[in-house]
Amino acid sequence: MSNLVEIRDVEFGYAERSILSGLQMDFPRGKVVAVMGGSGSGKTTILRLIGGQIRARSGSVKVDGQSVNDLDKNALFSLRRKMGMLFQHGALFTDLSVFDNVAFPMREHTDFSESVIRDLVLLKLHAVGLRNAAHLMPSEISGGMARRVALARAVALDPQLIMYDEPFAGLDPISMGVTANLIRQLNDALGSTSVLVSHDVHESFAIADYVYFLSQGKIVAHGTPEQMMASEDPYVRQFVHAEPDGPVPFHYPGSSLAQDLGLKEPA
Repeated sequence: MSNLVEIRDVEFGYAERSILSGLQMDFPRGKVVAVMGGSGSGKTTILRLIGGQIRARSGSVKVDGQSVNDLDKNALFSLRRKMGMLFQHGALFTDLSVFDNVAFPMREHTDFSESVIRDLVLLKLHAVGLRNAAHLMPSEISGGMARRVALARAVALDPQLIMYDEPFAGLDPISMGVTANLIRQLNDALGSTSVLVSHDVHESFAIADYVYFLSQGKIVAHGTPEQMMASEDPYVRQFVHAEPDGPVPFHYPGSSLAQDLGLKEPA
């Protein structure tokens, strides 16, 4: 199979509120695929569907040929062991050291001896440039360093699939560049598939092989970063070039200012 993850005709929502509609997406093996769009467009919901936290109302979500919707608890947990996740803002365990944060999935999901775990953790931390920070606590490192520790934890078990939820949020330009390069390098070194949810156009386009744009729960455009930069689609153009107005309006929809002030509407 050329695709590690396939999403077909997926519909999802809460009660009467539709979140995703008619979703068709492919995530090829060994590639970095960015999922982009405005806040509330359903990007993180896609990650939750892939990980089996929530289930689609209709359609299918397949990971490594397995239908996520049809898996029982044990089979789902087994599939998740092939996944790594970098949460927004890192989500490190605050009471565990940098070393123990990275060691956590190894201790939970393997029978490795502590000596083997030690060596593997140091190798993972070395890959993100933080081997000598292994003894520090999360409160003793910067936000950019915490994100790199979280990245080391996400790849601790050499997963087939790595999901990133806003990995660049809140980082300074240097940390953003370092994180982006690590995502690309680790993806290629491990032969993994990476799903990158982000608002950041520059960093995402620099490392992604393919991009999907979401708006109001639907795919409105997709293609290579080069194709998206040259796109004439109004939504893509507004998003990529940070235009203040367009398909996504500046003003929240509702009555006009003249109506609220009791003034006559201009002709």
